Amino acid sequence: MSTYQAPLADMQFVLNELAGIDAVGKLPGFEEATPDVVAAILEEAGKFATNVLDPINWTGDQEGARWNDDGSVTTPAGFKDAYRQFCDNGWNGLTKNPDFGGQGLPQLLATAVEEMWHSSNLAFDLCPLLTQGAIEALELCGSEALKARFLPQMVAGTWTGTMNLTEPQAGSDLAAVRSKAVPQGDGTYKVFGQKIFITFGEHDYTENIVHLVLARTPDAPEGVKGISLFVVPKFLVNDDGSLGARNDVHCVSIEHKLGIHASPTAVLAYGDKGGAIGYLVGEENRGLEYMFIMMNLARFSVGMEGVGISERAYQRAVAYARDRVQGKAVGTEKGVKAGPIIEHPDIRRMLMTMRAYTEATRAVAYVTASAMDHAHREADPAAKKRHQAFVDLMIPIVKGWSTEIAQEITYLGVQVHGGMGFIEETGAAQYYRDARIITIYEGTTGIQANDLLGRKTARDGGTTAGQVAAEIAKVAAELAAHADPQLKAIGQRLAASAADLKQAIDWVVGAFGSHPREAHAGAVAYLRLWGLVAGGWQLGRSALVAARHLHEGTGDARFLRAKIVTARYYAECLLPQAQGCLQTLVAGGEAAVAMPVESF
Repeated sequence: MSTYQAPLADMQFVLNELAGIDAVGKLPGFEEATPDVVAAILEEAGKFATNVLDPINWTGDQEGARWNDDGSVTTPAGFKDAYRQFCDNGWNGLTKNPDFGGQGLPQLLATAVEEMWHSSNLAFDLCPLLTQGAIEALELCGSEALKARFLPQMVAGTWTGTMNLTEPQAGSDLAAVRSKAVPQGDGTYKVFGQKIFITFGEHDYTENIVHLVLARTPDAPEGVKGISLFVVPKFLVNDDGSLGARNDVHCVSIEHKLGIHASPTAVLAYGDKGGAIGYLVGEENRGLEYMFIMMNLARFSVGMEGVGISERAYQRAVAYARDRVQGKAVGTEKGVKAGPIIEHPDIRRMLMTMRAYTEATRAVAYVTASAMDHAHREADPAAKKRHQAFVDLMIPIVKGWSTEIAQEITYLGVQVHGGMGFIEETGAAQYYRDARIITIYEGTTGIQANDLLGRKTARDGGTTAGQVAAEIAKVAAELAAHADPQLKAIGQRLAASAADLKQAIDWVVGAFGSHPREAHAGAVAYLRLWGLVAGGWQLGRSALVAARHLHEGTGDARFLRAKIVTARYYAECLLPQAQGCLQTLVAGGEAAVAMPVESF
């Protein structure tokens, strides 16, 4: 099997030329994110991903996590040691508050680092990912006492964190949550109920696990307005910070899954032995609001999982295509012997599709991460608001589109391998299996699409969406006016797709209230349209930058020419799908909901 190598050249290009890491480094509190520091962190992260995480990815998948009769969970060989190294090297607290032991570095930098973890070992990184969200929710919503008690250990990685939303009867409908939290009169609550699909809800990495749990107090109103958030640690914590008694939360099983076998997905039982002690986060009945702090960060990170696993599938497919000798490619001269399959046009088509989509999803995600940093650290309130509006719009696109694209890329990775792709030992099948969950957890693609349709487009009358579409149209016009015929062609195609996007936004704003069922039936097509055009926008920007550097004679000419070719392929071969998405949105909704239920 080929070994993962972090695509540092492309990461640096996107960070510097598209996402503006220099400007992020000038924001208050980010002064230490200098170019030298950024480059050094990326290089070290790449080494850790290649040398520590990648070697245990396939073996971890084959061995899987194991549930024991005493309720404990054993992770695959090498995972516990890798986690210790991960924390010892400071990766767990990269973006976290220095007051609690973090490094306080930008989200943009952490996004590139996180991509490497997802590429090299998706199952491993699910544990730190959930811990990051739990830290964020506690820091923003928890009391000073809760923060002092839990955050230093969580930032250090000595304790991990989870998010407990789903229950057997609830699924994604959190209004149906039934777990109870009964006040004890001393500031604590006793929590009762069962939670399912809890990633790393039990494991052997650390002594303590800090569960953030949604539950209802006895007098809570019905529905989502009656949900509160509680900290329920596996072990209670004494006043001096030492671990106390075992809490009444136990893992009763772990799931047998299609992929991510090394990541234990737990069923947790609360209160079977008298009640699990929990601590209220913030105010009662505001739990869903607080949980969405975790959810938004987790959704962005899941989008990055799509980017990471796409990159890994692409790398493996390229390596195989270079090595696999079979047949003579169309157009080769007579007398030439059979060569590697990378010479065959259809293999090139598949590899170019994998490459273009991966670079597009990476660029869209990094630009969104940059806006997160600006939204948090800009001094000007108007600028903060503008950047936050962009982030809010893009989160469902990064999550929904990047993960859907990962299905296509990992599928193509198997296809490039031919019959060997169906054989587990080549590794291609693992990416295909692992990627399947990422369109589902933290909200399915349909949930992301409905969010984009309603909250992010219709709610403000399409104002934010329209502003972004106008920016895309400006880039398209600049490309179309360029002297280089390749850039001109990219611009013409992007301009047409930007016009499709504007038409879609206008249709959504008009139809959302008057024809809600038809509008929602087209929501996934709308999300895909957004992703396609946003990806074309960023690759178009990449082509402009590459052309400028080539004209000035700066940079690696082969790398820069490849950026232009990739952007052209995307514009001419992938971006035309935008027209079909528009037609599905505006004309397909009625047919989608026309069939009587009894006819299914």
